[in-house]
Amino acid sequence: MEGVIAAVPTPIDDALMPLREPFLKHCRWLLRNGCDGLNILGSTGEANSLDTSCRKDVMAWAGEAFGRERLMVGTGTPSLKETISLTSHADVLGYPVALVLPPYYYKPADPAGLKAWYLALHEALGDRKIQIYFYNFPQMTGLALPVDLIADLATHAPERFTGIKDSSGDLDYCRQIVAAAPSIKVYPSSETALRVADRDGFAGCISASVNVTAPLAAQVWLERSAPPEKLCQEMDRQRALLAGPQLIPGIKHLVAVRSGDENWRRVLPPFMPLSDDAGQVLQDGLNRDVN
Repeated sequence: MEGVIAAVPTPIDDALMPLREPFLKHCRWLLRNGCDGLNILGSTGEANSLDTSCRKDVMAWAGEAFGRERLMVGTGTPSLKETISLTSHADVLGYPVALVLPPYYYKPADPAGLKAWYLALHEALGDRKIQIYFYNFPQMTGLALPVDLIADLATHAPERFTGIKDSSGDLDYCRQIVAAAPSIKVYPSSETALRVADRDGFAGCISASVNVTAPLAAQVWLERSAPPEKLCQEMDRQRALLAGPQLIPGIKHLVAVRSGDENWRRVLPPFMPLSDDAGQVLQDGLNRDVN
């Protein structure tokens, strides 16, 4: 799996439970509009606000509906046992990749302790085939995964530790991983990195904003050896409008507008829905003719 991977949001009902049909409908739209894969139950999917039962339900919906080779799923929690359970369940459903946050509650985290945690996950999975992608998101977790740790684990268990999604926004960090651990597929979290993916050895992107920008991002990826500057500039402009603390409510607002399904406007606390005024400003900005 390489290229443009959407971090898929999760629609919810009045009781704050995931909704199957709107979720699958949006996933199909993404795959029809340029996405090479889907990352479900990540930060954009509000996975850390859902309980284990809900997460397993959403996993099953996607696993039953789509080719497993196009799927990855977030399974990381601060609890090692819960992470093992979720990752094992993903393997049973046929997911090839689990995206795993580090155990983010107890800080500062000793690199040796982080290594022990990931190795314990690997050993508990035994002969299961599911691969682990690290998920580096220091703005949320309060810790950054050391490059040396990633390289060490990739050397120790190359069949298990095979990739990373980096949400730090630091492309130099991504380049260091490419250099230190060539077997690791590196995915920055913004489609703006696609313009340098061919040069810097990135495997694509795993991004929330491609829920909106998928057609643009797909074209940039297709022409990544020499992406048209005008195309890149428009993709960068749209990403800049979407990024920030209102990213997830904004994405869900825009999916609601595109699909005509008001269920998409709901978010799980502590998020709040985008106001009508803020939503209109976002829509106007995206629709603005910059030619």
